[in-house]
Amino acid sequence: MFSIVAIIIAELIWGAAPPIFKLSLNSIPPFTLAFIRFFFAGLIFLPFALKKYKKLTGHQWYLILLGSLFGVVINVSAFFVGLQYAPSINVNIISAVGPLVLYIMSIVILHERAHPQVLRGMFISFIGVLIIFFAPFYKTIFKEDIFSISVVFGNILFVIAMLSNMLQLVINKKIIAQVDVIVIVCMQFLIGSVVYFPLMLGELRFWSFTQMNSGAWVGVLYGVLFSSAIAYYFFALALKNMSAQKLGVFDYMKPIITVAVAIPLLGEYPDAFFIVGGILIFIGIFISERHPHYHRMHKKLHGRR
Repeated sequence: MFSIVAIIIAELIWGAAPPIFKLSLNSIPPFTLAFIRFFFAGLIFLPFALKKYKKLTGHQWYLILLGSLFGVVINVSAFFVGLQYAPSINVNIISAVGPLVLYIMSIVILHERAHPQVLRGMFISFIGVLIIFFAPFYKTIFKEDIFSISVVFGNILFVIAMLSNMLQLVINKKIIAQVDVIVIVCMQFLIGSVVYFPLMLGELRFWSFTQMNSGAWVGVLYGVLFSSAIAYYFFALALKNMSAQKLGVFDYMKPIITVAVAIPLLGEYPDAFFIVGGILIFIGIFISERHPHYHRMHKKLHGRR
């Protein structure tokens, strides 16, 4: 029961993150927010990581660095910059196809055999993503809303964020049995903050910390304490006692939570394209997950860590 509560808390925090960060990014530049988030979250994890740290091999260092590049730098950079162009409600509905992307990776990386039922579900989900992805073109052409075209750029960045997050998962899976997850998370956070530091200095040429308002502070505190430290802690607790298949069910809470928070906070409402696309995405996921091979693959790539 505690594991269920733990994963629900983690998913609630991550589901609410996109609209909260979008609000904050009106007052603080993206790379500055990213540096503060990961540097101080890394410091929170550091005492626990030091207790569990064991000497790493050169290959393990390489994978940790690579995981940080994809999961912290590319993922969050695309996420934060994308929020400046596209609605926050698009983030987690696009990310919902992540497990299906993992299936494609399993075919390439684990040499699994493709199954027609899973591929049919993937095709339906892909159509749903395309509807949400290219809806701004319709609004630009037929409704003469020239600002909608920028949403496409934001959606592209959200797809890049999702793909890089999946790559981090695959990379971390290669070392999770030898290196404690707290050590991996802490090191990847701190390595990512090193990359963000010069980017933040570039932003500080045109922006000052004196310009931070309450919205910016909400994003900083939420990013450091909730979205990073607390959510990762509860997720790690849930992983100890729950299978990846059960965890995956709770992951689909995030798009609903995002919409529930974005409506009152930002005034973002799902339109017809979002609703139709979202329904197709979840129908495709439902069809794919009914196949037992999908669950076996999911356990290999996203199993107990």
